Amino acid sequence: MPQGRHKVPFSTKQKKQQLQAKRDKKRGIASGSDRHRNADSDDDDGEGSRDHGRAAGKRAIHEQPRKKGGSQSGTYDPNRYRLQFYRESKEEVQRKKRLASKEIQSASEETLEVDFEDVFVPGSELDMPKRPGWDYGMSKEKIDAQENRYFTEYLSAVESKFASEELSFFELNLETWRQLWRVLEMSDIVFVVIDIRFTALLMSPVLYDYITKDLGKDIVVVLNKIDLVPPSVTVAWKYYFNEKYPLVNVVCFTSFPGSHAAKQTTTKSVQKQGRLKLRMAAEGASIILEVCQRIINDKVDLSEWKQKIKDELEDVTDNANEPLQGKVSISKFDTGYEEYERFKDGMLTIGFIGQPNVGKSSLLNALVGKKVVSVSKTPGHTKHFQTIFLTKNVRLCDCPGLVFPSKVPKSLQVLAGSYPIANLQEPYSAVRFLGEHLDLPRILHIRHPDEEGRVPTMLPWSPLDICEAWAEKRGFKTSKAARNDTYRAANHLLRMALDGQIGRAHV
Repeated sequence: MPQGRHKVPFSTKQKKQQLQAKRDKKRGIASGSDRHRNADSDDDDGEGSRDHGRAAGKRAIHEQPRKKGGSQSGTYDPNRYRLQFYRESKEEVQRKKRLASKEIQSASEETLEVDFEDVFVPGSELDMPKRPGWDYGMSKEKIDAQENRYFTEYLSAVESKFASEELSFFELNLETWRQLWRVLEMSDIVFVVIDIRFTALLMSPVLYDYITKDLGKDIVVVLNKIDLVPPSVTVAWKYYFNEKYPLVNVVCFTSFPGSHAAKQTTTKSVQKQGRLKLRMAAEGASIILEVCQRIINDKVDLSEWKQKIKDELEDVTDNANEPLQGKVSISKFDTGYEEYERFKDGMLTIGFIGQPNVGKSSLLNALVGKKVVSVSKTPGHTKHFQTIFLTKNVRLCDCPGLVFPSKVPKSLQVLAGSYPIANLQEPYSAVRFLGEHLDLPRILHIRHPDEEGRVPTMLPWSPLDICEAWAEKRGFKTSKAARNDTYRAANHLLRMALDGQIGRAHV
Protein backbone atom coordinates (compact mmCIF):
# COMPACT_ATOMS: atom_id res chain seq x y z
CA MET A 1 0.00 0.00 0.00
CA PRO A 2 1.60 3.29 -1.01
CA GLN A 3 2.54 5.58 1.80
CA GLY A 4 0.40 8.70 1.96
CA ARG A 5 1.82 12.10 2.72
CA HIS A 6 1.85 13.09 6.35
CA LYS A 7 -0.62 15.76 7.34
CA VAL A 8 0.91 19.19 7.60
CA PRO A 9 0.02 21.08 10.78
CA PHE A 10 -2.24 24.04 10.00
CA SER A 11 -2.66 26.45 12.88
CA THR A 12 -5.59 28.73 13.58
CA LYS A 13 -3.35 31.71 12.91
CA GLN A 14 -2.48 30.40 9.45
CA LYS A 15 -6.16 29.79 8.72
CA LYS A 16 -6.97 33.39 9.65
CA GLN A 17 -4.19 34.64 7.39
CA GLN A 18 -5.53 32.49 4.54
CA LEU A 19 -9.05 33.89 4.96
CA GLN A 20 -7.70 37.42 5.19
CA ALA A 21 -5.74 36.91 1.96
CA LYS A 22 -8.95 35.83 0.21
CA ARG A 23 -10.79 38.92 1.47
CA ASP A 24 -7.95 41.17 0.38
CA LYS A 25 -7.98 39.60 -3.07
CA LYS A 26 -11.69 40.33 -3.46
CA ARG A 27 -11.21 43.93 -2.36
CA GLY A 28 -8.34 44.45 -4.75
CA ILE A 29 -5.69 44.86 -2.04
CA ALA A 30 -2.22 43.66 -2.96
CA SER A 31 -0.81 40.96 -0.72
CA GLY A 32 2.76 40.08 0.07
CA SER A 33 4.95 38.24 2.53
CA ASP A 34 6.12 41.50 4.07
CA ARG A 35 2.63 42.74 4.80
CA HIS A 36 1.60 43.13 8.44
CA ARG A 37 -1.76 41.57 9.26
CA ASN A 38 -3.93 43.10 11.97
CA ALA A 39 -7.50 43.95 12.76
CA ASP A 40 -7.35 47.04 10.58
CA SER A 41 -5.74 45.31 7.63
CA ASP A 42 -8.18 46.92 5.20
CA ASP A 43 -6.86 50.32 6.24
CA ASP A 44 -3.23 49.24 5.86
CA ASP A 45 -1.46 50.61 2.85
CA GLY A 46 0.54 47.41 2.37
CA GLU A 47 3.92 49.14 2.48
CA GLY A 48 5.23 49.76 5.98
CA SER A 49 7.62 52.54 5.03
CA ARG A 50 4.86 54.55 3.35
CA ASP A 51 2.32 56.09 5.68
CA HIS A 52 1.25 59.42 4.26
CA GLY A 53 -0.70 60.78 1.28
CA ARG A 54 -0.32 59.22 -2.15
CA ALA A 55 2.70 57.26 -0.91
CA ALA A 56 0.10 54.83 0.43
CA GLY A 57 -0.23 53.68 -3.19
CA LYS A 58 -3.15 52.82 -5.44
CA ARG A 59 -6.25 50.91 -4.54
CA ALA A 60 -7.75 48.65 -7.18
CA ILE A 61 -11.53 48.21 -7.16
CA HIS A 62 -13.39 45.10 -8.37
CA GLU A 63 -10.25 43.04 -8.94
CA GLN A 64 -11.03 39.73 -10.59
CA PRO A 65 -9.05 36.53 -9.98
CA ARG A 66 -6.73 35.51 -12.79
CA LYS A 67 -7.14 32.14 -14.45
CA LYS A 68 -4.35 29.68 -13.79
CA GLY A 69 -3.24 27.97 -16.98
CA GLY A 70 -5.38 27.80 -20.08
CA SER A 71 -4.83 29.23 -23.52
CA GLN A 72 -5.84 32.74 -22.45
CA SER A 73 -3.58 32.93 -19.42
CA GLY A 74 -0.85 34.74 -21.30
CA THR A 75 -3.03 37.26 -23.17
CA TYR A 76 -6.27 37.90 -21.29
CA ASP A 77 -6.19 40.22 -18.28
CA PRO A 78 -9.56 40.45 -16.47
CA ASN A 79 -8.31 43.43 -14.45
CA ARG A 80 -7.22 45.55 -17.38
CA TYR A 81 -10.07 48.03 -17.01
CA ARG A 82 -10.63 47.90 -13.25
CA LEU A 83 -11.04 51.12 -11.27
CA GLN A 84 -7.92 52.49 -9.62
CA PHE A 85 -7.80 55.31 -7.08
CA TYR A 86 -5.26 56.65 -4.63
CA ARG A 87 -5.53 54.83 -1.32
CA GLU A 88 -6.21 56.99 1.69
CA SER A 89 -3.48 56.63 4.31
CA LYS A 90 -4.15 54.68 7.48
CA GLU A 91 -3.77 57.82 9.57
CA GLU A 92 -6.30 59.73 7.46
CA VAL A 93 -8.86 56.93 7.74
CA GLN A 94 -8.38 56.65 11.49
CA ARG A 95 -8.73 60.42 11.88
CA LYS A 96 -12.06 60.36 10.02
CA LYS A 97 -13.26 57.47 12.17
CA ARG A 98 -12.51 59.46 15.33
CA LEU A 99 -14.44 62.42 13.94
CA ALA A 100 -17.48 60.17 13.48
CA SER A 101 -18.31 60.56 17.18
CA LYS A 102 -18.15 64.37 17.06
CA GLU A 103 -21.31 66.47 16.99
CA ILE A 104 -22.78 67.46 13.62
CA GLN A 105 -23.02 71.21 13.06
CA SER A 106 -25.64 72.43 10.59
CA ALA A 107 -24.16 74.12 7.53
CA SER A 108 -25.64 77.07 5.69
CA GLU A 109 -26.90 76.86 2.12
CA GLU A 110 -24.01 79.09 1.01
CA THR A 111 -21.61 76.20 1.62
CA LEU A 112 -23.32 74.31 -1.20
CA GLU A 113 -22.47 76.99 -3.75
CA VAL A 114 -19.73 75.66 -6.02
CA ASP A 115 -17.94 77.22 -8.97
CA PHE A 116 -16.72 75.01 -11.81
CA GLU A 117 -13.43 76.93 -11.83
CA ASP A 118 -12.77 76.23 -8.14
CA VAL A 119 -13.53 72.52 -8.47
CA PHE A 120 -11.54 71.67 -11.62
CA VAL A 121 -8.93 74.49 -11.55
CA PRO A 122 -8.50 74.94 -15.33
CA GLY A 123 -4.95 75.70 -16.46
CA SER A 124 -3.34 73.85 -13.56
CA GLU A 125 -1.79 70.40 -13.27
CA LEU A 126 -5.33 69.09 -12.69
CA ASP A 127 -6.22 69.49 -16.37
CA MET A 128 -7.42 66.18 -17.75
CA PRO A 129 -4.73 63.98 -19.35
CA LYS A 130 -4.89 64.31 -23.12
CA ARG A 131 -3.64 61.78 -25.59
CA PRO A 132 -0.12 62.57 -26.83
CA GLY A 133 0.32 63.21 -30.54
CA TRP A 134 1.05 60.25 -32.81
CA ASP A 135 1.37 59.42 -36.49
CA TYR A 136 1.25 56.33 -38.68
CA GLY A 137 5.03 56.13 -38.79
CA MET A 138 5.04 55.10 -35.11
CA SER A 139 4.66 51.47 -34.09
CA LYS A 140 1.96 50.38 -31.64
CA GLU A 141 4.62 49.60 -29.03
CA LYS A 142 6.12 53.06 -29.37
CA ILE A 143 2.73 54.74 -29.02
CA ASP A 144 1.92 52.66 -25.94
CA ALA A 145 5.27 53.52 -24.38
CA GLN A 146 4.74 57.21 -25.14
CA GLU A 147 1.29 57.22 -23.54
CA ASN A 148 2.57 55.36 -20.47
CA ARG A 149 5.42 57.82 -20.05
CA TYR A 150 3.11 60.82 -20.48
CA PHE A 151 0.55 59.49 -17.98
CA THR A 152 3.25 58.75 -15.39
CA GLU A 153 4.60 62.29 -15.73
CA TYR A 154 1.07 63.68 -15.47
CA LEU A 155 0.43 61.87 -12.17
CA SER A 156 3.80 62.95 -10.81
CA ALA A 157 2.98 66.59 -11.59
CA VAL A 158 -0.37 66.31 -9.81
CA GLU A 159 1.22 64.70 -6.77
CA SER A 160 3.90 67.38 -6.52
CA LYS A 161 1.40 70.26 -6.78
CA PHE A 162 -1.54 69.13 -4.65
CA ALA A 163 -1.74 67.54 -1.21
CA SER A 164 -3.65 64.32 -0.74
CA GLU A 165 -6.33 66.03 1.34
CA GLU A 166 -7.03 68.55 -1.45
CA LEU A 167 -7.64 66.03 -4.20
CA SER A 168 -10.70 64.03 -5.01
CA PHE A 169 -10.69 60.40 -5.99
CA PHE A 170 -9.87 60.20 -9.70
CA GLU A 171 -9.10 57.50 -12.23
CA LEU A 172 -5.50 56.23 -12.20
CA ASN A 173 -5.91 53.46 -14.77
CA LEU A 174 -4.40 54.51 -18.09
CA GLU A 175 -6.50 51.91 -19.94
CA THR A 176 -9.70 53.67 -18.88
CA TRP A 177 -8.37 57.03 -20.09
CA ARG A 178 -7.48 55.36 -23.39
CA GLN A 179 -11.12 54.33 -23.75
CA LEU A 180 -12.15 57.97 -23.38
CA TRP A 181 -9.55 59.13 -25.92
CA ARG A 182 -10.75 56.56 -28.49
CA VAL A 183 -14.41 57.49 -28.05
CA LEU A 184 -13.66 61.20 -28.41
CA GLU A 185 -11.60 60.60 -31.53
CA MET A 186 -14.11 58.43 -33.36
CA SER A 187 -17.27 60.39 -32.44
CA ASP A 188 -18.87 62.98 -34.70
CA ILE A 189 -20.95 64.38 -31.83
CA VAL A 190 -19.98 64.02 -28.17
CA PHE A 191 -22.76 63.72 -25.59
CA VAL A 192 -21.61 64.54 -22.05
CA VAL A 193 -24.11 62.94 -19.65
CA ILE A 194 -24.52 64.63 -16.25
CA ASP A 195 -26.59 63.77 -13.19
CA ILE A 196 -28.45 67.05 -12.74
CA ARG A 197 -28.32 66.70 -8.94
CA PHE A 198 -24.52 67.15 -8.99
CA THR A 199 -23.98 69.23 -12.12
CA ALA A 200 -21.22 71.45 -10.73
CA LEU A 201 -19.18 68.40 -9.71
CA LEU A 202 -19.47 66.46 -12.97
CA MET A 203 -18.92 68.96 -15.80
CA SER A 204 -15.26 69.75 -16.38
CA PRO A 205 -14.50 73.04 -18.21
CA VAL A 206 -11.27 71.41 -19.39
CA LEU A 207 -13.27 68.68 -21.13
CA TYR A 208 -15.42 71.34 -22.82
CA ASP A 209 -12.33 73.15 -24.15
CA TYR A 210 -10.71 69.91 -25.28
CA ILE A 211 -13.76 68.79 -27.29
CA THR A 212 -14.63 72.16 -28.83
CA LYS A 213 -11.18 73.69 -29.35
CA ASP A 214 -8.62 70.88 -29.56
CA LEU A 215 -10.79 68.34 -31.37
CA GLY A 216 -13.15 70.84 -33.02
CA LYS A 217 -16.23 68.68 -32.44
CA ASP A 218 -19.81 69.41 -31.45
CA ILE A 219 -20.79 68.84 -27.84
CA VAL A 220 -24.17 68.14 -26.30
CA VAL A 221 -24.72 68.21 -22.53
CA VAL A 222 -27.44 65.83 -21.38
CA LEU A 223 -28.93 66.83 -18.03
CA ASN A 224 -30.08 63.39 -16.95
CA LYS A 225 -32.38 62.25 -14.13
CA ILE A 226 -34.49 65.40 -14.25
CA ASP A 227 -37.30 63.42 -12.60
CA LEU A 228 -35.31 63.67 -9.35
CA VAL A 229 -35.29 67.49 -9.12
CA PRO A 230 -37.93 70.25 -9.22
CA PRO A 231 -38.57 71.81 -12.65
CA SER A 232 -37.06 75.12 -11.50
CA VAL A 233 -33.66 73.45 -11.00
CA THR A 234 -33.75 72.04 -14.54
CA VAL A 235 -34.60 75.43 -16.04
CA ALA A 236 -31.87 77.16 -14.03
CA TRP A 237 -29.15 74.75 -15.11
CA LYS A 238 -30.20 74.92 -18.75
CA TYR A 239 -30.00 78.71 -18.64
CA TYR A 240 -26.58 78.54 -16.94
CA PHE A 241 -25.08 76.28 -19.62
CA ASN A 242 -26.44 78.42 -22.43
CA GLU A 243 -24.80 81.49 -20.88
CA LYS A 244 -21.53 79.93 -19.69
CA TYR A 245 -20.80 77.57 -22.60
CA PRO A 246 -22.11 79.07 -25.85
CA LEU A 247 -21.05 76.09 -28.01
CA VAL A 248 -23.00 73.60 -25.89
CA ASN A 249 -26.35 72.16 -26.93
CA VAL A 250 -28.36 71.33 -23.78
CA VAL A 251 -30.80 68.43 -23.62
CA CYS A 252 -32.92 67.45 -20.61
CA PHE A 253 -33.64 63.75 -20.26
CA THR A 254 -35.12 61.12 -18.00
CA SER A 255 -35.22 57.36 -18.38
CA PHE A 256 -38.65 57.37 -16.69
CA PRO A 257 -40.93 59.13 -19.20
CA GLY A 258 -44.30 60.15 -17.89
CA SER A 259 -43.19 60.71 -14.30
CA HIS A 260 -43.61 64.22 -12.93
CA ALA A 261 -40.32 66.01 -12.36
CA ALA A 262 -41.11 66.94 -8.80
CA LYS A 263 -42.71 63.65 -7.86
CA GLN A 264 -41.18 61.99 -4.81
CA THR A 265 -40.55 58.62 -6.39
CA THR A 266 -40.12 55.73 -3.99
CA THR A 267 -38.30 52.49 -4.59
CA LYS A 268 -41.56 50.59 -5.05
CA SER A 269 -42.92 53.06 -7.60
CA VAL A 270 -39.62 52.89 -9.50
CA GLN A 271 -40.00 49.12 -9.66
CA LYS A 272 -43.54 49.51 -10.96
CA GLN A 273 -42.23 51.77 -13.73
CA GLY A 274 -39.73 49.13 -14.83
CA ARG A 275 -41.71 48.42 -18.01
CA LEU A 276 -41.64 52.10 -18.94
CA LYS A 277 -37.88 52.21 -18.51
CA LEU A 278 -37.36 49.42 -21.00
CA ARG A 279 -39.41 51.21 -23.62
CA MET A 280 -37.96 53.95 -25.74
CA ALA A 281 -38.10 57.34 -24.02
CA ALA A 282 -39.61 58.71 -27.19
CA GLU A 283 -40.04 62.33 -26.07
CA GLY A 284 -36.42 62.62 -24.97
CA ALA A 285 -35.26 60.75 -28.07
CA SER A 286 -37.14 63.24 -30.25
CA ILE A 287 -35.28 66.14 -28.66
CA ILE A 288 -31.93 64.39 -29.14
CA LEU A 289 -32.81 63.68 -32.78
CA GLU A 290 -33.65 67.34 -33.36
CA VAL A 291 -30.30 68.41 -31.89
CA CYS A 292 -28.44 65.93 -34.09
CA GLN A 293 -30.31 67.06 -37.21
CA ARG A 294 -29.47 70.67 -36.46
CA ILE A 295 -25.76 69.82 -36.05
CA ILE A 296 -25.25 67.54 -39.06
CA ASN A 297 -27.35 69.72 -41.40
CA ASP A 298 -28.70 66.84 -43.55
CA LYS A 299 -25.26 65.33 -44.16
CA VAL A 300 -26.50 61.99 -42.82
CA ASP A 301 -29.87 60.39 -43.49
CA LEU A 302 -31.67 60.06 -40.15
CA SER A 303 -35.08 59.15 -41.56
CA GLU A 304 -34.97 55.60 -40.17
CA TRP A 305 -34.26 56.89 -36.64
CA LYS A 306 -37.08 59.43 -37.04
CA GLN A 307 -39.48 56.70 -38.15
CA LYS A 308 -38.53 54.52 -35.18
CA ILE A 309 -39.40 57.34 -32.77
CA LYS A 310 -42.66 58.00 -34.61
CA ASP A 311 -43.66 54.34 -34.35
CA GLU A 312 -42.90 54.40 -30.63
CA LEU A 313 -45.03 57.50 -30.06
CA GLU A 314 -47.95 55.87 -31.87
CA ASP A 315 -47.59 52.64 -29.92
CA VAL A 316 -50.40 52.46 -27.34
CA THR A 317 -49.94 48.89 -26.18
CA ASP A 318 -47.04 49.75 -23.83
CA ASN A 319 -45.91 46.16 -23.85
CA ALA A 320 -42.27 45.98 -22.75
CA ASN A 321 -41.83 42.48 -24.17
CA GLU A 322 -42.99 43.41 -27.64
CA PRO A 323 -40.02 43.56 -30.07
CA LEU A 324 -39.38 46.97 -31.57
CA GLN A 325 -39.42 47.62 -35.28
CA GLY A 326 -35.96 47.60 -36.76
CA LYS A 327 -32.85 45.80 -35.72
CA VAL A 328 -30.42 46.88 -33.03
CA SER A 329 -27.00 45.26 -33.16
CA ILE A 330 -24.10 45.48 -30.73
CA SER A 331 -20.48 45.03 -31.61
CA LYS A 332 -17.08 45.62 -30.07
CA PHE A 333 -15.15 48.27 -31.94
CA ASP A 334 -11.45 48.17 -32.62
CA THR A 335 -9.82 50.58 -30.15
CA GLY A 336 -6.67 50.85 -32.20
CA TYR A 337 -5.37 53.85 -34.10
CA GLU A 338 -7.25 55.14 -37.12
CA GLU A 339 -7.62 58.42 -38.91
CA TYR A 340 -10.85 60.25 -38.11
CA GLU A 341 -13.18 61.17 -40.95
CA ARG A 342 -16.40 62.97 -40.15
CA PHE A 343 -19.56 61.12 -41.17
CA LYS A 344 -17.44 58.39 -42.69
CA ASP A 345 -19.43 56.22 -45.16
CA GLY A 346 -22.58 58.18 -44.33
CA MET A 347 -22.45 57.05 -40.69
CA LEU A 348 -23.24 59.29 -37.72
CA THR A 349 -21.24 58.27 -34.65
CA ILE A 350 -22.45 59.59 -31.29
CA GLY A 351 -20.20 59.15 -28.25
CA PHE A 352 -21.63 59.08 -24.72
CA ILE A 353 -19.16 60.02 -21.99
CA GLY A 354 -19.41 61.07 -18.36
CA GLN A 355 -18.51 60.16 -14.84
CA PRO A 356 -19.76 56.96 -13.14
CA ASN A 357 -23.41 56.63 -12.16
CA VAL A 358 -24.70 59.54 -14.23
CA GLY A 359 -26.94 57.21 -16.24
CA LYS A 360 -25.13 56.80 -19.58
CA SER A 361 -26.07 53.14 -20.01
CA SER A 362 -29.65 53.74 -18.88
CA LEU A 363 -29.92 56.60 -21.36
CA LEU A 364 -28.74 54.33 -24.18
CA ASN A 365 -31.24 51.65 -23.22
CA ALA A 366 -34.01 54.26 -23.14
CA LEU A 367 -33.00 55.59 -26.56
CA VAL A 368 -32.97 52.13 -28.11
CA GLY A 369 -36.11 50.96 -26.32
CA LYS A 370 -34.67 47.73 -24.95
CA LYS A 371 -31.84 46.60 -22.74
CA VAL A 372 -28.73 46.63 -24.89
CA VAL A 373 -26.22 47.77 -22.24
CA SER A 374 -25.83 46.31 -18.77
CA VAL A 375 -26.76 48.74 -16.00
CA SER A 376 -25.55 48.86 -12.40
CA LYS A 377 -25.39 51.38 -9.55
CA THR A 378 -21.80 50.32 -8.91
CA PRO A 379 -19.19 52.67 -10.41
CA GLY A 380 -16.95 50.95 -12.91
CA HIS A 381 -19.61 48.47 -14.06
CA THR A 382 -19.04 49.36 -17.73
CA LYS A 383 -15.50 48.08 -18.31
CA HIS A 384 -14.83 49.10 -21.91
CA PHE A 385 -16.72 51.01 -24.55
CA GLN A 386 -18.94 49.26 -27.03
CA THR A 387 -20.92 50.36 -30.06
CA ILE A 388 -24.66 50.01 -30.56
CA PHE A 389 -26.09 50.41 -34.05
CA LEU A 390 -29.39 52.18 -33.51
CA THR A 391 -30.01 52.17 -37.26
CA LYS A 392 -27.85 51.21 -40.21
CA ASN A 393 -26.26 54.67 -40.23
CA VAL A 394 -26.47 55.77 -36.57
CA ARG A 395 -23.90 54.34 -34.21
CA LEU A 396 -23.91 54.95 -30.44
CA CYS A 397 -20.71 54.51 -28.39
CA ASP A 398 -20.96 53.89 -24.65
CA CYS A 399 -17.75 54.92 -22.84
CA PRO A 400 -16.92 53.65 -19.34
CA GLY A 401 -17.58 56.11 -16.54
CA LEU A 402 -14.44 58.02 -15.70
CA VAL A 403 -13.73 60.18 -12.65
CA PHE A 404 -11.89 63.36 -13.64
CA PRO A 405 -9.23 64.90 -11.38
CA SER A 406 -10.65 67.72 -9.29
CA LYS A 407 -10.89 69.19 -5.80
CA VAL A 408 -14.34 67.80 -5.06
CA PRO A 409 -14.57 66.63 -1.41
CA LYS A 410 -14.33 62.84 -1.23
CA SER A 411 -17.48 62.58 0.89
CA LEU A 412 -19.45 64.44 -1.78
CA GLN A 413 -18.04 62.14 -4.47
CA VAL A 414 -19.45 59.19 -2.55
CA LEU A 415 -22.91 60.80 -2.47
CA ALA A 416 -22.66 61.52 -6.20
CA GLY A 417 -21.90 57.85 -6.94
CA SER A 418 -18.37 58.42 -8.24
CA TYR A 419 -16.83 56.03 -5.72
CA PRO A 420 -18.23 52.55 -4.87
CA ILE A 421 -19.99 52.69 -1.52
CA ALA A 422 -19.22 49.03 -0.82
CA ASN A 423 -15.48 49.77 -0.99
CA LEU A 424 -15.47 52.64 1.47
CA GLN A 425 -13.00 52.26 4.31
CA GLU A 426 -14.85 54.88 6.32
CA PRO A 427 -18.45 55.88 5.41
CA TYR A 428 -19.19 58.20 8.33
CA SER A 429 -17.73 61.39 6.80
CA ALA A 430 -20.26 61.12 3.96
CA VAL A 431 -23.05 60.64 6.53
CA ARG A 432 -21.75 63.76 8.30
CA PHE A 433 -22.05 65.75 5.08
CA LEU A 434 -25.67 64.64 4.75
CA GLY A 435 -26.35 65.52 8.39
CA GLU A 436 -24.84 69.00 7.99
CA HIS A 437 -27.28 69.90 5.23
CA LEU A 438 -30.35 67.80 6.07
CA ASP A 439 -32.30 67.12 9.25
CA LEU A 440 -31.71 63.36 9.12
CA PRO A 441 -33.34 62.51 12.51
CA ARG A 442 -36.57 64.13 11.34
CA ILE A 443 -36.42 62.64 7.82
CA LEU A 444 -35.61 59.14 9.07
CA HIS A 445 -37.89 59.32 12.15
CA ILE A 446 -35.20 58.01 14.47
CA ARG A 447 -34.59 58.48 18.20
CA HIS A 448 -31.26 59.32 19.75
CA PRO A 449 -29.49 56.21 21.16
CA ASP A 450 -28.95 57.98 24.52
CA GLU A 451 -32.53 59.14 24.77
CA GLU A 452 -34.34 57.70 27.78
CA GLY A 453 -38.06 57.15 27.87
CA ARG A 454 -40.52 58.33 25.27
CA VAL A 455 -40.03 62.06 25.77
CA PRO A 456 -37.98 63.57 22.89
CA THR A 457 -34.84 65.39 24.00
CA MET A 458 -32.51 67.84 22.29
CA LEU A 459 -29.39 65.70 22.45
CA PRO A 460 -26.63 66.48 19.92
CA TRP A 461 -26.28 64.07 17.02
CA SER A 462 -23.06 62.66 15.61
CA PRO A 463 -22.70 60.51 12.47
CA LEU A 464 -22.28 57.43 14.70
CA ASP A 465 -25.44 58.32 16.62
CA ILE A 466 -27.42 58.56 13.38
CA CYS A 467 -26.03 55.27 12.10
CA GLU A 468 -26.67 53.50 15.40
CA ALA A 469 -30.24 54.79 15.57
CA TRP A 470 -30.87 53.74 11.97
CA ALA A 471 -29.37 50.30 12.62
CA GLU A 472 -31.67 49.93 15.62
CA LYS A 473 -34.72 50.90 13.57
CA ARG A 474 -33.85 48.64 10.64
CA GLY A 475 -32.60 45.74 12.74
CA PHE A 476 -29.02 45.77 11.43
CA LYS A 477 -27.01 43.66 13.89
CA THR A 478 -23.47 42.30 13.89
CA SER A 479 -23.26 38.53 13.47
CA LYS A 480 -21.28 37.69 16.61
CA ALA A 481 -22.08 40.18 19.35
CA ALA A 482 -25.51 41.22 17.98
CA ARG A 483 -24.65 44.89 18.42
CA ASN A 484 -26.08 47.59 16.18
CA ASP A 485 -24.17 47.40 12.88
CA THR A 486 -23.33 51.07 12.30
CA TYR A 487 -21.19 50.38 9.25
CA ARG A 488 -24.03 48.60 7.45
CA ALA A 489 -26.43 51.36 8.50
CA ALA A 490 -24.07 54.02 7.08
CA ASN A 491 -23.83 52.13 3.78
CA HIS A 492 -27.60 51.82 3.62
CA LEU A 493 -28.10 55.55 4.22
CA LEU A 494 -25.60 56.43 1.49
CA ARG A 495 -27.34 54.11 -0.98
CA MET A 496 -30.68 55.72 -0.16
CA ALA A 497 -29.15 59.15 -0.84
CA LEU A 498 -27.70 57.94 -4.14
CA ASP A 499 -31.10 56.55 -5.18
CA GLY A 500 -32.75 59.89 -4.41
CA GLN A 501 -34.73 58.66 -1.41
CA ILE A 502 -32.88 61.07 0.89
CA GLY A 503 -32.05 64.66 0.08
CA ARG A 504 -33.56 64.76 -3.39
CA ALA A 505 -32.01 67.79 -5.11
CA HIS A 506 -30.74 69.13 -1.76
CA VAL A 507 -27.06 68.14 -2.05
